[in-house]
Amino acid sequence: MKKKIAIIGSGFGGLSAACYLAKAGHAVTVYEKNEQLWGRASVKKADWFTRDMGPSWYLMPDLFENFFADFGKDVQDYLALTRLDPSYKIYFKDDTETPVIDVHTGVEKNRELFESLEPWSMDALKEYLEKAEVQYNIGMNEFVQKNYDSIFDFFNKRMMLDGLKMNIHTTIWKYVKKYFKSDKMQKIMQYPMLFLGSPPYETPALYNLMSYVDFGMGVWYPQWGMGSLVKALVDLWTELWVTYRTWAEVKTIHSTPEPKTRKRWKHKSKVTGLSLASGETIAFDEIVSNADMHRTETKLLESSDQTYNEAYRKKHTLAPSGFCVYLGLDKKVEWLEHHTLIFNEDREQNNQEIFKTATYPTDPSYYICCPSKTDPDVAPAWSENLFFLVPFPSRVTMNDEQKQIYRDKLLADAEKVLGQSLTDHIVHEEIFGPDEFSSRYHAYGGNALSGWAHTFSQTAIFRPNNVSKKVKGLYYAWWYTNPGIWVPICIISGKLASKRVAEHG
Repeated sequence: MKKKIAIIGSGFGGLSAACYLAKAGHAVTVYEKNEQLWGRASVKKADWFTRDMGPSWYLMPDLFENFFADFGKDVQDYLALTRLDPSYKIYFKDDTETPVIDVHTGVEKNRELFESLEPWSMDALKEYLEKAEVQYNIGMNEFVQKNYDSIFDFFNKRMMLDGLKMNIHTTIWKYVKKYFKSDKMQKIMQYPMLFLGSPPYETPALYNLMSYVDFGMGVWYPQWGMGSLVKALVDLWTELWVTYRTWAEVKTIHSTPEPKTRKRWKHKSKVTGLSLASGETIAFDEIVSNADMHRTETKLLESSDQTYNEAYRKKHTLAPSGFCVYLGLDKKVEWLEHHTLIFNEDREQNNQEIFKTATYPTDPSYYICCPSKTDPDVAPAWSENLFFLVPFPSRVTMNDEQKQIYRDKLLADAEKVLGQSLTDHIVHEEIFGPDEFSSRYHAYGGNALSGWAHTFSQTAIFRPNNVSKKVKGLYYAWWYTNPGIWVPICIISGKLASKRVAEHG
């Protein structure tokens, strides 16, 4: 039966859910509070520069291919993809022996490099990546692309058979150390946990599958940045007759009480529609929220309709926030690749500051994106377009003076590492920190990576369900739910939410 369905928020989960629901024949309208679609994947045009404000890594290309194939499309019809080579550059701060390396896709292209970092490491690396590939295939085919209603949906016969292969009983911190003894090799293998928003010492070793994503599948770049991926989904919307509204902040989800029943899990109410900040009220049969979980639960719903209370949120590990500095320079910068990682010496202290003590990182590791190295359309030929990201603790605030002080600290460190001036060549600059994540995206705790970190107790069945327990007709395409964080995973989240609508319809 055709239904009138609202999507709240236009992040990748919302974009995906809208496509699948429209394909199923429903009338879908998407509401976005900001001036443009795309949620955290906003695109900013300032002076001569065009930049992604959020995600900048195109990983797991197979999942994007699968998404477009679900609609009878080819990803190549929408995106011009370039495989980056090298995939990224790494600087090891305060290391005089091997201060900088280039990392490529594939084992053999990295043979000389890795043998120089840790003699006789290639056999260990091959075994590590072979297991990572097995875990990736099991994870993507068996566990990620399904909904869970019971613990037995996860701990089933297949899980019992494949559980040992998935290494769910140890952490990535311990698992990597079993294979590699050098600090540099450990940092390289553990860095992908940044994409999962969790500390390596609390992340299940099953997520070493991210190393296969890195070395086996490669790092790609869609021309004009990640914004072009969002445009591709919006183009698909047009073909599917999805409608959308920007500058349309949802203030309330309306419901009506359901008749009382003896059934234990019976919903207490039923969705009837929503109201916008403008005062407009619109009736809907069902609603999928892609807005922040905390925002949806505590601001959009009445207290009697809320599933996850404040106590629930406080006992969970939130993904990090980010301190971001966007720069446009009047010169080219040497010694950078499209993606560059700067690693500090003491990663344990860095992890403690981000995840435990919630203090500004004193000697941060950070990431620099320089898309103008690959794409001539994002900056003039005489300039460079840079984006700095420091993983930062959530639930902290920064005033303007603190932001400026930390910005100065970050750029001074980068100038020292790169051996060249940046601050004297800035023609455009913008700072985006935890407070901006809170205000622009209603991000709980100012988190940047969108939701709960992927610790063991927050993986798969242990993540919040994508169906409201209290309100019939309310579903979630959240980064908080299974399958979790990261762009292609959020796209799967939207698909899973659409399946819930079909199941409950």
